Amino acid sequence: MTEPVYELYALRYGRQSERFRRENVLNADRPDERMPIDYFIWAVKGPDRTWVLDTGFIPATAAKRKRELTIRPDEALARIGIDAARVEDVILTHVHWDHAGGQDLFPAARFHIQDRELSYAAGRCMCDAELNVGFEAGDVMGLVDKLFQRRLVFHDGDAILAPGLSLHRVGGHTAGMMVVRAKTRRGWMVLASDATHFYENIETDRPFPYYCDLRGVYAGFRRLRELADDPALIIPGHDPLVLERHPPAGPELAGVVARLD
Repeated sequence: MTEPVYELYALRYGRQSERFRRENVLNADRPDERMPIDYFIWAVKGPDRTWVLDTGFIPATAAKRKRELTIRPDEALARIGIDAARVEDVILTHVHWDHAGGQDLFPAARFHIQDRELSYAAGRCMCDAELNVGFEAGDVMGLVDKLFQRRLVFHDGDAILAPGLSLHRVGGHTAGMMVVRAKTRRGWMVLASDATHFYENIETDRPFPYYCDLRGVYAGFRRLRELADDPALIIPGHDPLVLERHPPAGPELAGVVARLD
């Protein structure tokens, strides 16, 4: 049976321009050099089904965290013909505020999540201020509500969602950090989300300096390389270079949506 191929999109919805290398790269050289960070969600279009990866953040959280919301995530999706209100499957790579804050934009969706991620986000590790800084209580409580609405789909490790599309738990950044592998015209691609924030993190083996398990981050780097057909097919979670290395999904979408496949 021939596996279907998927279309992959990176949609930039936010940005933080006033940021430094020391905030993005562990043991960075030139630590005081400016290094902006972008915020993305992703879409995976198959022959008869669409998946959305992560939900972005909402305006209130953008103001609280001093981030620029350049476009609402649902509005970005609409630019490529995806109605967030009708999306049936959202994959939450992890539950950090910038990945799980826009849950209410997807009222019809089931949310795929790793067992370990919800246990981590709602467990004793959140007593540690150094770990819970990446989470918003409202996002976690929203997932608990969805649990009782039977709208959570739990995964324990790797899982096949459809032919040519799979989930892989890598941990490191958070306990249940997971990535998505998809078959495309270019080969097997990996949407890494925060398993590597920037190309530089994985290319130089210098992680993003916020994690729950540093050893797990390095193991995750190795797993990303195993899953992708080529290192160039690993898509980091926050790198502005994603929009430079990949063409826009249309001439009017430059700087907003990149076509990855």
